[in-house]
Amino acid sequence: MTIKRLQDAPPMPIIALESATQRLQILPTLGASIAAWEWKSAQQWRPLFRPWDGHSKDCYTTGCFPLVPWSNRITEDGFTHQGQHFPILENRVGEPYPIHGDGWLQKWRVTNQTANSVELTLKADQFEGNPYIYRCTQKLTLLDDGLSIALAVTHLGTASLPYGLGLHPYFPCNATTRFQARADGVWLSGKDPIPTAHTSAFPQTWNYNQAAALDGPLIDNCFTGWDGKAVVSYPDHGLQLTMTMDNCNGYSLMYRPPGLDYFCFEPITHPINAFHMPGKPGLVTLSRGQTLAMHTSFKVSSM
Repeated sequence: MTIKRLQDAPPMPIIALESATQRLQILPTLGASIAAWEWKSAQQWRPLFRPWDGHSKDCYTTGCFPLVPWSNRITEDGFTHQGQHFPILENRVGEPYPIHGDGWLQKWRVTNQTANSVELTLKADQFEGNPYIYRCTQKLTLLDDGLSIALAVTHLGTASLPYGLGLHPYFPCNATTRFQARADGVWLSGKDPIPTAHTSAFPQTWNYNQAAALDGPLIDNCFTGWDGKAVVSYPDHGLQLTMTMDNCNGYSLMYRPPGLDYFCFEPITHPINAFHMPGKPGLVTLSRGQTLAMHTSFKVSSM
């Protein structure tokens, strides 16, 4: 494998890794997001994550980005921990709740790299008034048959705080694409994506326990009972992508926007708005120096 350093139009540096079958581009200063991940098949490069548009400074236009120190939305302008309220500000235009932590809004730096891997590090200190002081690393490694992403966050604050992690990959799709992931239920929502009730009766076209197409109305919901494995099949390219989250605790987030050429299936450690659910499911309270880690792999195979 070889490694290249490329430079996009300032100030957007790109780190690129390349092998005989893969090309990976990372944007350290854009939330440690992935600009492109491609697989070579039949002498053509196929995008496995939705490619970045090349100029936007919004992580939501990239192929994947890390979620730290929590995933998805928090209501009530923050959360209470050990009797103290910690305010969290809204952090995205048009979004009424703070979402996806603050790592995606900050510049990361490259702290280590090899021929087939790159490690990025963020040290956050109460970004935009958030209570979190932490260090997070994201290590991306090109494997012979895919991509490995390892996240680890270490709490650096004096008092303990609840943490969560996740990834936000965007997968290309079309009419032939099929998706499969285990679930035993889903959190339904009302007028916005905040959960209101849990059910094991899936709405029509929401059940992906068997491989199914990705058309249908909007899904922006947390599923329960996930076993850590999800499969995206591309029969038009003869490829299958298997995502595996180690030590999965059962939560996943699906975003299926109608009429678009991508969908998201997010490996996460806790459900939407876990900060205000009984027992704060999936959140992990870290004291100073303690670490929460998450590892996800994306393996490519022929159909």
